[in-house]
Amino acid sequence: MSLWVDKHRPTSLSKLDFHKAQAKRLKNLVQQGDFPHLLVFGPSGAGKKTRVLCLLRELYGAGVERLRMENTSFTTPSNKKVELMIISSNYHMEVNPSDVNIYDRVVVQELLKTVAQTHQFDATGQREFKVIVVTSADQLTKDAQHALRRTMEKYMATCRLILVANSASKVIAPIRSRCLGVRVPAPTIEEIAAIVTGVGKKESTLVPPELAKRIAESSNRNLRLALLSLQAARVQQYPFTPDQSVPSQDWLTYLRETANMIVKEQSPQMLFQVRERLYELLTRGVPPGLIFKGLRVLVRNCYDAQLKMEVVERASMLDHRLQQGSKAIFHLEAFVAQFMSLYRRFMSKKIEML
Repeated sequence: MSLWVDKHRPTSLSKLDFHKAQAKRLKNLVQQGDFPHLLVFGPSGAGKKTRVLCLLRELYGAGVERLRMENTSFTTPSNKKVELMIISSNYHMEVNPSDVNIYDRVVVQELLKTVAQTHQFDATGQREFKVIVVTSADQLTKDAQHALRRTMEKYMATCRLILVANSASKVIAPIRSRCLGVRVPAPTIEEIAAIVTGVGKKESTLVPPELAKRIAESSNRNLRLALLSLQAARVQQYPFTPDQSVPSQDWLTYLRETANMIVKEQSPQMLFQVRERLYELLTRGVPPGLIFKGLRVLVRNCYDAQLKMEVVERASMLDHRLQQGSKAIFHLEAFVAQFMSLYRRFMSKKIEML
């Protein structure tokens, strides 16, 4: 059974369900002779990747949908072998160098330069350049971003880069200045509810308006999450009822349980158990940023203004370090340990005052 979120993904700019004015501007951009480097940014589930794929189809036609996947090995300066999955067609290549963590500079220097140096041969004369799509560009190290900037300058004649990022602020200024910025805002609750209802009709599934709205609200304006929730609800119970519960993702439930454990007990033994649960989430592919965002629910348990201010201060500091560092578990565990210390000290003072 295929996922509805992939099955019903639009394949052309004219079929996009929201931000249609932006889609029209992108289509005009394709029709112009000079196609620039692009920086496509916006929150998760806003449709950045879908717009990029539609843009590629406008550039090269249906050929970009004939994809091949291959594992490519790279040798680091310390002679360590790292492997990276690459998705490509005859006209473009999609790569996520941040998957190899601190060795992303090696990928940028070897892979992107090799591709950029190769001239595009197209018998139809469609385009004389190849497109390289770099996903999670905001998670690249500074060294990799500087290497990327040099590639953009040197090989502009043979390739174009489309950088996809959640936050443009984490991309260095020299790259931002060389790209045309395309911000993709999150869809509104009403737009998500309409898309959920439309996908339900395509799957011969009647979605009550009340349920569609609650699915949209629970998704936090993340369209991908909303469609996954719709399909999970369809498996859970059908026909739908207006008051049917919206299924939650397993990792979110697991993270909420972890937060409850932290509030319930503050001890070295509990910290060790929490560390194991955080490791479990990381090994399952949950991004560290989402885990940290989920742990911020701990702030809601701080009813004292002074305690809340101290927790928020530590959270801000460690969130910044999480973005800059390479070992996410260190910063996640440090936040949990500092919260435990602050919360236990506050509770001890409260007991003494009684």
